Amino acid sequence: MELALVQIQNYLDTLLAESPEYFCVNLKIKPTNNIKIFLDGDMGITIEKCVQINRKLYKFIEENGFYAEGDFSLEISSPGVDEPLKLTRQYQKNIGRFLEITFNDDTQKEGQLIDITETDIILEITEGKGKKAIIEQQTISLETIKKAIVQIRF
Repeated sequence: MELALVQIQNYLDTLLAESPEYFCVNLKIKPTNNIKIFLDGDMGITIEKCVQINRKLYKFIEENGFYAEGDFSLEISSPGVDEPLKLTRQYQKNIGRFLEITFNDDTQKEGQLIDITETDIILEITEGKGKKAIIEQQTISLETIKKAIVQIRF
């Protein structure tokens, strides 16, 4: 199974190289031979693009006989809004949005993502309400973040 994972990842990387605006967030194979892949793009990813990559990847897996008698399933989708951000590119595309950050010590902060570097994010945090509100920018090391989830606001 490990060899299949490496070969599937390599072929997926080849497919994504044709469209560098897209990238793989996560690829895992469950013991039931369910291959689950999360893809994203710098400007998001369409269902059509996921279907296109799914068809090519499915054919590759079948032709290489990684699973006896086609005993596998393949799911390709974008990460849902409840999925934590994992890659720098995901933070980059979410600049301006609000994040809920859970730190390694399980404390939490919420704020607006202002910027990202290779090692840190800058979060604008508002303490208090109305005229007493204090707005400050905090630099947060990516290493201290356990998970970051985009907060949808209306």
